[in-house]
Amino acid sequence: MIKICFICTGGTCRSIMAERLMKKIIKERKIEDVKVSSRGLFANGDNIAENAKRALKKLKASSANRKSIQLAKIDKQTLYVVMTEPMKEKIQSQKVITMKNLIGRDISDPYGQSEQVYLQTAYEIIEGIEKLLQNIVLWREK
Repeated sequence: MIKICFICTGGTCRSIMAERLMKKIIKERKIEDVKVSSRGLFANGDNIAENAKRALKKLKASSANRKSIQLAKIDKQTLYVVMTEPMKEKIQSQKVITMKNLIGRDISDPYGQSEQVYLQTAYEIIEGIEKLLQNIVLWREK
């Protein structure tokens, strides 16, 4: 079982979109033994952002409500995927990768911006997920 947790600041935009998009992709591709979750470094129980829900709906991923969950403890068996390089410093784990490691750039926070910005952010996240899945396939083949 591979456990992956996406991390962002508040847990209402990037990380929840990454979780939902990855779940959609692994379901479509019938990839088993991958558990996906998301957390926010400073999450305080806010609901998923409306424009995040709209972007997910356009991409045919779950747009259901969910309150943000703060990262409380580190699981040594989980791979943490953070949206920006500075977030890596806040995760006390050997298993942390940044979106910059995957796609060469951080994923900017779309919080409070237009639906189009959220959709663009979702496409960037998908690019990162594709790279992550390639790495998982290569790792499993070893």
